[in-house]
Amino acid sequence: MMSNERKHAPARGAVYARCTRRALAFPATCLLLVALVASSAQCAMAAELSAPPDTMAQRVAACMVCHGKEGRAGNDGYHPRIAGKPEGYLYNQLVNFREGRRHNAAMAYLIGNLPDTYLREIAAYFAALHLPYPPPQSVAVPPATLAHGRELITQGDQSRDIPPCVACHGKTLTGTQPAIPGLIGLPRVYLYAQLSSWKNGSRHAAAPDCMAKIAGRLNWEDVDAVTAYLASQPVPADSAPAASNPVKPPLECGSVPAREGKP
Repeated sequence: MMSNERKHAPARGAVYARCTRRALAFPATCLLLVALVASSAQCAMAAELSAPPDTMAQRVAACMVCHGKEGRAGNDGYHPRIAGKPEGYLYNQLVNFREGRRHNAAMAYLIGNLPDTYLREIAAYFAALHLPYPPPQSVAVPPATLAHGRELITQGDQSRDIPPCVACHGKTLTGTQPAIPGLIGLPRVYLYAQLSSWKNGSRHAAAPDCMAKIAGRLNWEDVDAVTAYLASQPVPADSAPAASNPVKPPLECGSVPAREGKP
């Protein structure tokens, strides 16, 4: 590869040649031109040396402002962990923000004009980050509330047509590939906000929107109990999403490939 010094040599040589011919008539002008060319070459070399590496880690650095270092989660509880989530799930959420099914001004601004291929690259980057989780939250709720949350998560409520969370999110609640997220290791305030958004219709997924249907069947006592239980549970040592769902999901979800959950 041609060095910066060699690349800028022709420009300097031409100036020197002109100055040689006109030195007696315009000595000050020639000296100024030589200084400008030399300065330009030095600036170009400095810019090339100081430019950050063009890596995906560098490109997604803006995500860390809200989602925390390496996407481990923000400090405010509202910006979730994105590291280690299933790639399909992360991609779906980026598309949902871009297309207005989810609403966040910063997300819409950052990805509003990005193509699908780039969104897939971003999703793949964060999905590959398998990092330690913080300890679970201490949740000050009555034992009966936690027991109710555990029952809904592990057994559901057939009388109200509410399926158990483990039927889709996996028996360890760490999610299933390729597009169902884990539910533990998330702040309670975030979990509560998302269930509330589905209940009031401000959050959507690709149709048929299975989570909107389930959230609509929950009452606020259910939301309190489910979020309290999930936030209080430790993340298992193997926090990776399950490779697949061994059972057929109870509802059809537009954001999950049709093959998901089939034996």
